[in-house]
Amino acid sequence: MNIKINENFKNISQSYLFSEIARRVSAYSTANPDASIIRLGIGDVTRPLTPSVCAAMQKAVDEMRKPETFRGYSPDYGYDFIREAVARHYAENGITVDPNEIFVSDGAKSDLGNIVDILGDNEILIPDPVYPVYVDSNVMSGHKVSYLPATAENGFLPMPEGLDGEGYVIYMCSPNNPTGAVYSAEALAEWIAFARRTGSLIIFDSAYEAFISGDLPHSIYAVEGARECAIEICSLSKTAGFTGTRCAWTVVPSELEASGLKLRAMWERRQATKFNGVPYIVQRAAEAALSPEGQKECMENVRYYMENARIISEMLKNKGIFFTGGTSSPYIWLKCTDGMSSWEFFDYLLEKANVVGTPGAGFGACGEGFFRLTSFGTKEATAEAVARLEKLL
Repeated sequence: MNIKINENFKNISQSYLFSEIARRVSAYSTANPDASIIRLGIGDVTRPLTPSVCAAMQKAVDEMRKPETFRGYSPDYGYDFIREAVARHYAENGITVDPNEIFVSDGAKSDLGNIVDILGDNEILIPDPVYPVYVDSNVMSGHKVSYLPATAENGFLPMPEGLDGEGYVIYMCSPNNPTGAVYSAEALAEWIAFARRTGSLIIFDSAYEAFISGDLPHSIYAVEGARECAIEICSLSKTAGFTGTRCAWTVVPSELEASGLKLRAMWERRQATKFNGVPYIVQRAAEAALSPEGQKECMENVRYYMENARIISEMLKNKGIFFTGGTSSPYIWLKCTDGMSSWEFFDYLLEKANVVGTPGAGFGACGEGFFRLTSFGTKEATAEAVARLEKLL
């Protein structure tokens, strides 16, 4: 063909991390059809949708059967009822967000990938290791990416010391995927002060905020000054088990402005052009998940997963294996044993224990030598995986 293509695609890995994991597991399963494989790799949930959510979906389906309550295209930014429900969710945590600053979408991953549409050629600061979409979406757009090393020495929470430029776009994830580390309010205040001083923008991923325990901020907007420098993206995928149902939101405060343009208006225009909205049935389900009863039910599932995390963590403690996460995060980030590389450790666990995790190297160079396990399995599968690992490690 004689067309021009986006040459930046040559600069990303040709195999997505989780696609490579699936390929290796499939090859092993084919060669070992009797193997009982337990998957603690991809962060997919196993608990079903809660009663409140299902009841709301069923009611919405009934509405779609009747001419007088049928709905076609949903609003590009979300129905008023769900935007108001999200605003109330923030208000319950003492945070004021206007419903018009909330944009409902089909997932945090989509918004994290699409937010680059309103950004120009800025230097991008991304923690390493981190969720791949931050890096890949910017590389695809030709942006310069610089990495903030997240290591055991800094608690896997890089800070702005040593940065002397300006106009950065800074990606942050707290609780972090994959390390499980969580920023304190004081640490976020330092980043906010840096962003405001340098005219930078923070893209804050709070997808795992429901798993936080203790006195740690669930939103960057809990810290003064964040509205002047931060966009927040949150999701119901893990909180309400919406990995297959798909609903999230992005908050773009009205204060954010660059080159004479309001970022909220830009994101609004982007969504109107490229997105047709989340289905009505799903938005009613999300509204139910954010209701008092829905929140109570969702937190029961969160506690279920965190008990799995506790079981995994206890085993690692007993073995003397270094790890982080597992207390305010569904992820456990552990040091590979016997000096193995991340992929060597992956193959070792797959072949010797039939347990699948995620190689840390897939999240960035600083992830080499580490490994991620998730607590999203069933209680029974998690207990069996822990028993196998206890014998092997």
